[in-house]
Amino acid sequence: MNLTLKIWRQPSVDKKGKFETYQINDISADCSFLEMLDQLNEKLINDSNGPVDFTKCPVSFDHDCREGICGMCGLYINGRPHGPDSGITTCQLHMRKFKDGDTIVVEPWRSKAFPIIRDLVVDRGALDKIIQAGGYVSVNTGGIPDANSIPISKRNSDLAMDAASCIGCGACVASCANASAMLFVSAKVSQLALLPQGKIEAKERVQSMVKEMDSLGFGNCSNTYGCEAECPKEISKSNIARLNREFIGAKVCYENEVTRAAGGA
Repeated sequence: MNLTLKIWRQPSVDKKGKFETYQINDISADCSFLEMLDQLNEKLINDSNGPVDFTKCPVSFDHDCREGICGMCGLYINGRPHGPDSGITTCQLHMRKFKDGDTIVVEPWRSKAFPIIRDLVVDRGALDKIIQAGGYVSVNTGGIPDANSIPISKRNSDLAMDAASCIGCGACVASCANASAMLFVSAKVSQLALLPQGKIEAKERVQSMVKEMDSLGFGNCSNTYGCEAECPKEISKSNIARLNREFIGAKVCYENEVTRAAGGA
């Protein structure tokens, strides 16, 4: 396959970026998208001869496991997070999804909360801060022998496991017109809100995580469900409804407690 690549190049967070065009030939349809970028970088290195400008240096992009587990490899490819396929991360995208002679546009995630570090690499530390704001679970969940000592219905355990499969790649943010992190936050809230072990800190958890999400610059849910469509782990939008219920319920309980305290003073 012979391809034209239009790739976003940006030296650093405080400098302007722009698209650069590269030609790459003899790409196997069976290689992954990241392997194709590896071959491009090898070509750029081999073609260099002494000092070169930034656009002829290897392209920086994030990756780690290359098994669809870590979510590091988030790229915006031809207008879609993780590229033209469903239920996969970028490292699981294969070049057979493209045609010989295609032009492929590659960008980083676009969000105020995800500043670009260099080229296609963004700082997604905002998602880690939301997790940290959620705090901890004080209930001893037990070891392997007694892990099922607290009865949990199969429906709730299945829903909790589905929510827990979120890998925090940020595709939901990249796909949303408002750069909302609601699907990510709702998955992290749901995986504990559905289980009895997560009930003790539930009210504080949801309020803290939503507050942190808002403070980091993420937008409100756009209600287009693009997040669900582009999520590599196919997290359900129903978790967003659960997040809203948990948040409103926590706010009502807090206001009732304030009212009772004021009346008893």
